[in-house]
Amino acid sequence: LFVLGFCTNLHLSQTPKHILALTNSKTKILCELKNEHVGVYWYRWSQERQRFEFLVFSNPMGKATYSTNISQGKFSVHGENSHTSYSLHINHLHPSDNGTYYCSISQSSQLFLGTGTQLHVVDVLPLSPKTTQAPLSRKPTQCVTKSKAAEKKGVCSPLVWVPLAFGILVLLLSLVPTAYRLHRLRRRLWLRIHRQ
Repeated sequence: LFVLGFCTNLHLSQTPKHILALTNSKTKILCELKNEHVGVYWYRWSQERQRFEFLVFSNPMGKATYSTNISQGKFSVHGENSHTSYSLHINHLHPSDNGTYYCSISQSSQLFLGTGTQLHVVDVLPLSPKTTQAPLSRKPTQCVTKSKAAEKKGVCSPLVWVPLAFGILVLLLSLVPTAYRLHRLRRRLWLRIHRQ
């Protein structure tokens, strides 16, 4: 798949897919690579500006090269235990950091993008509705698998069988006149051949 001159790739995956964070807090995005590479690029897609922004490149030795307008205190990249896992740390979060963050590798003169992580920075986290936990039942519940449910109901429900049977009946009824006509044509042909 091509996305604005970039390619998405199954060789890169990112976690988490979504981050909701408070202003002035920090967060981390993990990028997993299938194979070792010479380094990882990090980009941000800004919905507001409608463009990709290069943030930082990190090689396997841990040396980072930052974009000219990016401060080193804001973004940092860390290798996680191997040359196939990198994390982007974002500090002092601000609403201007909102966007979709992509890790990327360069291969055969193309940039391959990861799966993307959406970051949304807010001043106050939304309240989650209160949930009450149901009391635990001492009696074990019985799970019904799909195959057991199918055994109880039969293979197909009447909603499938009735239209199917009707369709077969219509097909058979339409074959009767066709068979009769073919029989008449065959008989005429037989009569012509035997008269000559």
